[in-house]
Amino acid sequence: MGNRRLFWRIVDKVESLIKQGEFSAGMRLPPERELAEMFDVSRPTIREAIIALEVRGRVEVKTGSGVYVVESLDAPIKSQEISAFELTQARALIEGEIAALAALSITEQELEKLNKTLEAMQEGLYVEQADREFHEIIARATRNKALEFAVANLWDLRLTNAQIVTDYSSVCANNNECVMDEHTAIYNALKQHDANAARAAMHQHFNRLINALFDAVESRALEEVKRKNSEKRGLYSLDGLVKSAH
Repeated sequence: MGNRRLFWRIVDKVESLIKQGEFSAGMRLPPERELAEMFDVSRPTIREAIIALEVRGRVEVKTGSGVYVVESLDAPIKSQEISAFELTQARALIEGEIAALAALSITEQELEKLNKTLEAMQEGLYVEQADREFHEIIARATRNKALEFAVANLWDLRLTNAQIVTDYSSVCANNNECVMDEHTAIYNALKQHDANAARAAMHQHFNRLINALFDAVESRALEEVKRKNSEKRGLYSLDGLVKSAH
């Protein structure tokens, strides 16, 4: 029992070093002998610890190569790893339900504030700021601070992830009429206190946005193909030979 307790302590120590970044994902652990010296235990104890770590999915034993740290399943997601598509889908799912809930409790004062953001967007004044305020007013109307927090964080991601900023700017700049129609539809549903209509209007807004993102990606991909083909055409073209032959 004493020996078993000892190897579990080694497991805990190795996992702690992995979390601290001392043993990073993809890194090969030191040889068995060095680990035994490092932790001042026998090599059989190290072997047992490695087996336990492998069962836990922390390491991978590669025959003839060594023991490697596996990418942690519970590693925090980095904001730069999130795409515009993922963000937009998340916003649609979350804000659709937020709109439905807000429709049941939104006040006249909040509706007035919403209308002012619409006027600002229509006049082209602080459009991005007005857009964010529009969505955050709706979140506050739910009377649920967790939902307010969620929307605020999604917007922060929208404004700080460089790739998302680029992708959104490519589809939002020339769609002000669509944006206004969609936000107005959301506003009207909230004004009627119609939860189903509010949810549907919010979904419609994000559905148009995500389809526009797909169109933008396809357009960029096509332009890249054309550019590469143009380079190859210049490199391999026989036009010069054909003209000189004549």
